[in-house]
Amino acid sequence: MARWLKVNDSCRKQTEAGQRAPECSEVIGCDEPLKACIALKTKSVDFQRLEEVFAALLPTWTDMSGCPYFEKRHLLFKNKPPADEDEDASQAGVNKASKGGIIYGDYLQLDKIITAQVLQSEVKGNKIHDEHLFIVTHQAYELWFKQILFELDSVREIFVSGHVRDERNMLKVNTRIHRIVMIFRLLVDQFAVLETMTALDFFDFREYLTPASGFQSLQFRLLENKIGVPDNLRVPYNRRHYRDNFKGQQSEMLLSAEQEPTLLKLVEAWLERTPGLEVDGFNFWEKLRINIYEGLSKERQKTEKMADGEEKEDRKAEQAKQREIFTSLFDEKHHDHLVSKGERRFSYKALQGALMIYFYREEPRFQVPFQLLTSLMDIDTLMTKWRYNHVCMVHRMIGSKAGTGGSSGYQYLRSTVSDRYKVFVDLFNLATFLVPRHWVPKLNPNVHTFLYTAECCDSSYCSSEESD
Repeated sequence: MARWLKVNDSCRKQTEAGQRAPECSEVIGCDEPLKACIALKTKSVDFQRLEEVFAALLPTWTDMSGCPYFEKRHLLFKNKPPADEDEDASQAGVNKASKGGIIYGDYLQLDKIITAQVLQSEVKGNKIHDEHLFIVTHQAYELWFKQILFELDSVREIFVSGHVRDERNMLKVNTRIHRIVMIFRLLVDQFAVLETMTALDFFDFREYLTPASGFQSLQFRLLENKIGVPDNLRVPYNRRHYRDNFKGQQSEMLLSAEQEPTLLKLVEAWLERTPGLEVDGFNFWEKLRINIYEGLSKERQKTEKMADGEEKEDRKAEQAKQREIFTSLFDEKHHDHLVSKGERRFSYKALQGALMIYFYREEPRFQVPFQLLTSLMDIDTLMTKWRYNHVCMVHRMIGSKAGTGGSSGYQYLRSTVSDRYKVFVDLFNLATFLVPRHWVPKLNPNVHTFLYTAECCDSSYCSSEESD
């Protein structure tokens, strides 16, 4: 054994380098030299005999750690052809397609999809290579828009039918909203593929696109409507209502989508049912108001005791701004005024529910609602990023030229990258009203064992005695 340990390292180094290691046969004491089996420079290795030798010697070896032959880490074992039984196992399947039925191409209707790229430059007798990329990329966008609409409609249906009152359906809602988020992430990144085309490459075939324009994407306008982009906040397109650019059935579809309950309004109604908002129950809003004003008063008293100076004046000014912010928060008329101006979207009670979920997001009954609100913000963020990436790409490709559809191009698109097109802007603004945790009213311990289901839970699970 001592001799084995002595040459083991040498054996390892030589075998890993692809060299013969005759020492092994001498040290192991094998009557049949292993070097006869391990013909490193030939392809006539007797693997079966090699394994038989190892198997015969195994009982006599007490420490073979590190031996590349024993552990089958040697190059020979890596290049070993599969045994007959392995090959048979890999071919043990059944070719079901040979028995009839729908096959891959038919199921996906690939004959329609992969033949849908008609290059206008080629039709006009001047085929431009990059037009193919332009078409495929935009077709991919439209397919993903279709999937987003499919998921969005299913979520809206759950809300409309009242199934959202059952907590078990909230996982389904969250899953589908999260799927929309992931698709939008993909769509944002997809611009990188289109940007492999230079401005000159695009210029070569741009003349063949007129008057086609991305603004004419029916699915994207439906998406905006169904999520809840306010019609009165839309930027006019060439001084006209956006729907005037669509005719016939498309215009009717857009009008119908405007009249349906939007995701924004459905989430708003859901937030208004947040347990704990009841005035005759836990009355979260009133307790929060009392706690915040008490906290602000204590902070002001501490500031008054400070020595006169610039720091004291700065703190007083900051506290005055905080008081002004919270005064506006607890003023329902001020809230309604901001809604009329388009600066807020939710109703006053829905805003209360959203803030309650934020403050108690770590409680079991509020974790799923908090995840939903977070995903809704992700959708808004990604749609803004998508618009911004689109603006940058258009600016890069056509500069300040007019769009192919007749718009001002870059100037128009840039005007859409603003809070006017944010649907859940109120959720972003909630961070303005966050306060120290000890200012938040305490909940009854029973709340830890109940889920967020307005129909099953009442505000008795929220303690009025234990609030700060």
